[in-house]
Amino acid sequence: MKCRNCQTPLELVLIDLGSAPLSNAYLTAETLHSPETWFPLRVLVCECCWLVQAEVHSRATEIFKADYAYFSSFSEVWVAHARRYVEEIAAELKLDQSSFVIEVASNDGYLLSNFVDIKVPCLGIEPTSGTAEAARAKGVPTLERFFGEELANEIIESNGQADLLIANNVLAHVPEPHDFLKGVRLVLASSGVATFEFPHLMNLIEQNQFDTIYHEHFSYLSFTSTVDMMERSGLNVFRVQELTTHGGSLRVFAQSAEQGTREVESSVVELLQRERDAKMLSRDFYLDFQDNAIKVKNQFLSFLLDVAERGQTVAGYGAAAKGNTLLNFAGAGTDLIQFLVDRNPAKQGKFLPGSRIPIFDEGKLAEARPDFIIIFPWNLKEEVTKQLSYARAWDANFVTAIPELEIT
Repeated sequence: MKCRNCQTPLELVLIDLGSAPLSNAYLTAETLHSPETWFPLRVLVCECCWLVQAEVHSRATEIFKADYAYFSSFSEVWVAHARRYVEEIAAELKLDQSSFVIEVASNDGYLLSNFVDIKVPCLGIEPTSGTAEAARAKGVPTLERFFGEELANEIIESNGQADLLIANNVLAHVPEPHDFLKGVRLVLASSGVATFEFPHLMNLIEQNQFDTIYHEHFSYLSFTSTVDMMERSGLNVFRVQELTTHGGSLRVFAQSAEQGTREVESSVVELLQRERDAKMLSRDFYLDFQDNAIKVKNQFLSFLLDVAERGQTVAGYGAAAKGNTLLNFAGAGTDLIQFLVDRNPAKQGKFLPGSRIPIFDEGKLAEARPDFIIIFPWNLKEEVTKQLSYARAWDANFVTAIPELEIT
């Protein structure tokens, strides 16, 4: 396999999680009795540009299908995060009724609806029909397409170029990053700005967040590799911000390398240096990740087996993709975790891929009163524990497994 950024042959393995089904391929009562397709889940490191990337065994069209079940609006923290971003960027760029905003991977319109409210013209690009339909219900114009150079040219013909392009948690999902980024460069107006958000690879490795590795992610991004990819695609990074979302993310600001006039800010130079200081441009940084993941898996399984031995019960909260990675790597199923609950109706009544644990609405918790509730979206732990505080009435304990087992 060659690096999808610089074409260097790949040899260094970051982690091998065996094999797993697609993390968002939830099963129905009908498909529960059919075989599942499992794909190898192995991640490699390019020792030239330092892009961390998965071996590709599935196509984006297989992953992001009409029944794709992730809806952004079900996280209040994420919705509030998007609202703050819109307020800040609209003020900075002086966006108004004469402006044009594009969001790629706009999901259910959770972010662009804020632009609709302030009457800034916008367009969502979202390939999954269920989320696109939800966005249109919020008044967000949405195209059901994958974004790249071809679509960028079509948008320019029909809508003109964009003053702002937003790409939150999508760059890592792109199998052909140069086609995607060249599309961004094309569709930006001469003074336009593109912002990208994604989990920071430094945090993923240092905090042992191996459960964020699943087939929907084709890449795992350091700032260094991101700058390299963007430069190769005609974009210039001029600012970076560090965020707390998703266990530690980056917000990267870019402009056309040819036409952009913004000065590169000190934040860019400083973070590039911090990654060098952390030895992220050396293979040693990546060597212990596999062993650390195995330690977490063993801790998690030991906890589940001990609880089962004591005759206590375990449920899960959040049918998150990251939870599916952990469950399938650990080999845990309904023998150890009786059920999960999730606020998203699109997931309720279905079963997790691989482990086949059933998913219910939140009311199931009060009915079953489990002794332990595992919070699989650990990045939302504070939000979820507040939401489920009523479970303390029957002395339930909350559990997270990443970066290490914690029971509260």
